[in-house]
Amino acid sequence: MDNTAYLIAFVALGISFFKSKEKTLQALKKAWKSFENILPQFLSILLLIGFVLSILTPQQISSLIGGDSGWWGVMLASILGSITLIPGFIAFPLAAALIQSGAGYMQIAAFISTLMMVGIVTIPMEIKFFGKKAAYLRNGLAFIFSLLVALIMGVILK
Repeated sequence: MDNTAYLIAFVALGISFFKSKEKTLQALKKAWKSFENILPQFLSILLLIGFVLSILTPQQISSLIGGDSGWWGVMLASILGSITLIPGFIAFPLAAALIQSGAGYMQIAAFISTLMMVGIVTIPMEIKFFGKKAAYLRNGLAFIFSLLVALIMGVILK
């Protein structure tokens, strides 16, 4: 892993600390609080990912959402992505783990894009704020767009 980003972050932190010790410490405390708030979700998702990857063999993952699973795998990944509520900072490492375990690029593109854009779990809240028509239209178009993204990724990465 490239350590340049860490070096830049520590240098910037040092400059910030030099300019204003109080503001830097306040920012670090806020960052720590954010980390504490995210940690339970992060750990539970990591445990779930570890559990799923320990149960499913790479062959099973490959048969379900591998490159050879075709559009059935894309649809399965799209449906899973649509009903799953996972933050992006967890979704991308999960995608990498699934690819290493045999998932296809097109299927993972469908999973990630539906995960980020389609919200079956959050649709009641969307309906409450935006109305039924807007919520269904947004989610439907996002689902279609996710399939388009999967198709483009499948063409580009083959």
